[in-house]
Amino acid sequence: MAELRALTFVPVDTDALTTAQGRIAVFVTPDLKLSAGARRLNRLTKGALARATASEAWDKLSEGKVMTIAWPAGLEAEAVDMVKLPRRPSHELARKAGAALAVAAGSAPMTVLVEGTNRPEEIALGVALRGYGFDDHKTKKDDPRGAATFMCAKPEEAEAAAVPRIAVAEGVHFTRNLVNEPANVLTTTEFAKRLEALRDLGVEVEVLEEDKLEKLGMRALLCVGQGSASPSKVVILRWKGGAKGDAPLALIGKGVVFDTGGISLKPAAGMEDMTMDMGGAGVVAGVMHAVAKRKAKANVVGMVGLVENMPSGNAVRPGDVVASMKGDTIEVVNTDAEGRLVLCDVMWHAQETEKPAAMIDLATLTGACIVALGYEKAAVYSNDEPLAGAFLKAAEAENEGAWRMPLGQAYDDMLKSPVADMKNVGGRPAGSVTAAQFLKRFVKDDMPWIHLDIAGVAHVKTDLDLSPKGATGWGVRALDRLIADKFEKAE
Repeated sequence: MAELRALTFVPVDTDALTTAQGRIAVFVTPDLKLSAGARRLNRLTKGALARATASEAWDKLSEGKVMTIAWPAGLEAEAVDMVKLPRRPSHELARKAGAALAVAAGSAPMTVLVEGTNRPEEIALGVALRGYGFDDHKTKKDDPRGAATFMCAKPEEAEAAAVPRIAVAEGVHFTRNLVNEPANVLTTTEFAKRLEALRDLGVEVEVLEEDKLEKLGMRALLCVGQGSASPSKVVILRWKGGAKGDAPLALIGKGVVFDTGGISLKPAAGMEDMTMDMGGAGVVAGVMHAVAKRKAKANVVGMVGLVENMPSGNAVRPGDVVASMKGDTIEVVNTDAEGRLVLCDVMWHAQETEKPAAMIDLATLTGACIVALGYEKAAVYSNDEPLAGAFLKAAEAENEGAWRMPLGQAYDDMLKSPVADMKNVGGRPAGSVTAAQFLKRFVKDDMPWIHLDIAGVAHVKTDLDLSPKGATGWGVRALDRLIADKFEKAE
């Protein structure tokens, strides 16, 4: 599993720069004023930093980007990485600068001089988020990541500010590790086992097996997994960091560990990507890891429905009618619209048993979401303006793309069935909207609710500023911030 770099914060010691190993990072403001440490480096390297900042290449360098001086004279370090950064960078820019340093350093140890900026904790978060790799199934492993030492004027303050951010980074890594796993490794049973390990952080974990799910009436969820040899499960994660008796925030995740489409079989091309169809459950797991690790003063419950959607002689068929836990009947028109069948039962169970203050579900639910929003933003649906506004604000603060989408009666009408209370798809038009409208039928009238369709943002084919290609962990940071802003009570 990918592990975070060891991050330490120490006072500025320019004498130690001469013997620092690996790479040394230094920040230079756009007006070219060098900090005391940078001036010392410039002298040690016989003016190399000054020559670099006088170059045309430096003039063209964007803020937050790196210029490297390789094998500098006068130092034992293999490189000096110079970053153009204002004295007071935004949180986003500071994180991007840290991420750029992580890419430049690779596995090498880093000594980072941050005396010229007041955002060392954000730079450290960028290093932690971008310094990620997943090589569990390669015979030749990547080199382990070297430590990152941050030299700063007030190391105690910087470390204290970094601790909760690094806890969130660990949650992001937890999500990415889950989403990147192949389906023959991350079975429903293995997924539940990894969630049970969260007990070590103080999370209460309850695993509901198929016999219990049958007794509860979760036949919509069970029908999805009935064609697979892997048993369907629901895992409940409870973090009780808030006041006793306060209603929790409920996070619900779709955990389809592999999605063939079932009898409505997907095309072969690209089906290997369906190992990421448990991305919603992965995000819920990462958020629960983060809030527990930073000991959030909030009550949060996570519920994930773990199933595998396979074709077999036992698989649910198009045209079958199943009963949900709520009692409503559903005509299964398309077995590849399975995620909503999982979520509807888990959402109903969460409302019945946990009596949450609000509920947010996450799912890699529809290809239509990707058609609408591409790979830049998740689709946000909600029945509650204050909750939706708070989430969108949190997502913007964390630079995690999200866009509000509509709900309405006309979309709900598209789900009418001649043989059941509803059908599970509404046709090709507005496919992401009708999926959200289906889920809304399982939200109680007084329940503030958000549905997040993360199909386009959970797993990407190209490197991003804060994550390499593959699983992104999108949503862990935004939801953690929402919890801190709206549900966490100060001491």
